[in-house]
Amino acid sequence: MRTGRLIALVLFVVGVLVAGCSSDSNPPEPTTGDWHGDIEIPDHPLAVGVTFTSKDTATIDIPLRGMTGTRLTDVQSSREGVSFAIADVPGDPKFHGTYDQGADRITGDFTQSGKTFKLSLQRGKVAPPNRPQTPKEPFPYKSEDVTYRSGDITIAGTLTKPEGSGPFPAVLLITGSGPQDRNEELMGHKPFLLVADTLTRSGYAVLRSDDRGVGGTGGKLDDANYTDLSNDAAAGVGFLRGRPDIDPTRVGLFGHSEGGYLAPLVASRPDSGVAFAILMAGPGVPGADVLVEQTRLIAAAGGAPADEVDTQVRQTTELAAFLKAGDLAGAKDAARKQNAALPPEKRAPESEVDAGITPNLAALVAYDPAPALKALRIPVLAFYGGNDLQVPPSQSEQPMRDNLAADPDATVHVFPGLNHLMQPTKTGLPSEYSSIETTISPEVLTFVTGWLTQRVQPK
Repeated sequence: MRTGRLIALVLFVVGVLVAGCSSDSNPPEPTTGDWHGDIEIPDHPLAVGVTFTSKDTATIDIPLRGMTGTRLTDVQSSREGVSFAIADVPGDPKFHGTYDQGADRITGDFTQSGKTFKLSLQRGKVAPPNRPQTPKEPFPYKSEDVTYRSGDITIAGTLTKPEGSGPFPAVLLITGSGPQDRNEELMGHKPFLLVADTLTRSGYAVLRSDDRGVGGTGGKLDDANYTDLSNDAAAGVGFLRGRPDIDPTRVGLFGHSEGGYLAPLVASRPDSGVAFAILMAGPGVPGADVLVEQTRLIAAAGGAPADEVDTQVRQTTELAAFLKAGDLAGAKDAARKQNAALPPEKRAPESEVDAGITPNLAALVAYDPAPALKALRIPVLAFYGGNDLQVPPSQSEQPMRDNLAADPDATVHVFPGLNHLMQPTKTGLPSEYSSIETTISPEVLTFVTGWLTQRVQPK
């Protein structure tokens, strides 16, 4: 469960900001152009870029939040002061500062949810985050944009293949919860691009696709249940097995987080044709249990007092009960009441609260992976990060072992010191993901590739 939607309703992490400015000098305004700087959040400075196009119009880029060209509101400026804000974001984020003509800098205070952080901007564009593992062209393999059908929708993706005619063994990648593109991009990282590159260089064809409503894929993810999503994955398997350059007897699945729910669900179908399954941080217990436990762990690791942790756990449990029962109206009503009980500066817009309660979230909360896992009789690798706070191995490792006990070739492994994305981590907190340069620990990529080549030899 990536930085899941329900968590977002309860734990909004400072990471969205605003900017804007101008001056009362003759054109061009001294603030016109590109600026960059860091919001000085303790231990997690957040790089931002602001572009002023006029005295009352500006946009912001936050590379670590995947934000590009976001329009700012309430942009005002003069030689005496600069201020700006962003609309419809919890915590009422705003900036108040000044433009120093001598130093040619904008300095001031960024506030959100009652907290204040220093922000100083200097000329120039914000640098992209350092992601040394992101694959770069030219690639020693073929890459092809493809489309295929799943019921009434078209799914768009990228198929990478080793050089040669094949037929190749193949892997279909299945993303975690929430709307994800084919690279599963978040916070400047592209985990699925890295996985695809690693496996293709090792001799496997890899298909990764956009989720419903993302990129070139049709449909609407919020309205999709697990039948819909497993059908989408099954359509990808069918697409691969129908190609002459793919070996139809050696097509498997790689699912991350919620994808670790969907992969066994597809593979357990009698006619799936799935040859193996790799589950990265795939939960071994029902979705409701995962959400409650991740709420507790993240709140506690973030330094929340014990009574606040208890409150957040109680609220998540309440919402999960409504969602598990399929009562979306009850869940929305409970979420509104919980939101209204927060201090004004911490409240989310009611429209955002309602938008977070969806049939898709209800499907996740209600899902129990045990039946599908117990039915598997194919090679399965399930692995976890020892410091994962979103799908903690303390909760899922043993149930995963128990559920796979009848499978003749099942491996469950925990990597100490890694988080939900399989990054080396200090805390495991989602707020740390963006500040870690590693996308996926090399030891994980080596382990997965080694496990796979022992069972499915490339050509």
